[in-house]
Amino acid sequence: MSLVFFLFFTPLLWSQEEEGIVALKEIDSLYKEDQFYIGVTYNLIGKQPEGLSQSGFSTGIHFGYTKDMPINKRRNMAIGLGLGLSFNSFNQNVLISETNTNGFAFNIINDAEINFNKNKFSTYMLELPLEFRWRTSTAVDYKFWRIYAGFKLGYVFANNTKFIGEPDTIKLSNIAPFNKFQYGTSISAGYNTWNFYFYYSLNSIFDSNSKIEGKNIDANAIKIGLIFFLL
Repeated sequence: MSLVFFLFFTPLLWSQEEEGIVALKEIDSLYKEDQFYIGVTYNLIGKQPEGLSQSGFSTGIHFGYTKDMPINKRRNMAIGLGLGLSFNSFNQNVLISETNTNGFAFNIINDAEINFNKNKFSTYMLELPLEFRWRTSTAVDYKFWRIYAGFKLGYVFANNTKFIGEPDTIKLSNIAPFNKFQYGTSISAGYNTWNFYFYYSLNSIFDSNSKIEGKNIDANAIKIGLIFFLL
């Protein structure tokens, strides 16, 4: 009886195992990490001119989609090309105002002379991230370690500034001094959904015509926070 069982069922078991291997290979051949992402950052101003300081909590919100293109057989390394949007605010003490000649003036706010409740500028950006991606994932393992590093190009399609204080409230929108194109390096690393994110801008927030007391404002954006990847 046992011999009959062995002769009858062994071929079936081998057949099922072979089918499983084939199915896994088929999954592997299609495996990639196309992902939606959403991030929250704390925004800092680097290369601060003398007298500039930040106050309050400056935030950034980032979201988009990345196309994953594996570059090795194991498919744990890839190039990622994405498209996204971001909103960034910077609370600080540089007052931006219009001049009589239709230009713009940048002045450090003297706390002893001017009372104010809020002073910030904000940018709204279309972003194109390009990443080299390494991860420990497999075709059937969705919880894994990752390091994604690359370059991000941003186009500022809108901006605004807001000063709330004395003697007047000043609000400006879509003004020329902001650099339209902003770019920098980025890295995200972590496990599963939770990942650390860091971005360092390689060019300044404002154009070469923006000056404080005759000196160019070379301030750049630094963003530190968390980014979440969702399949």
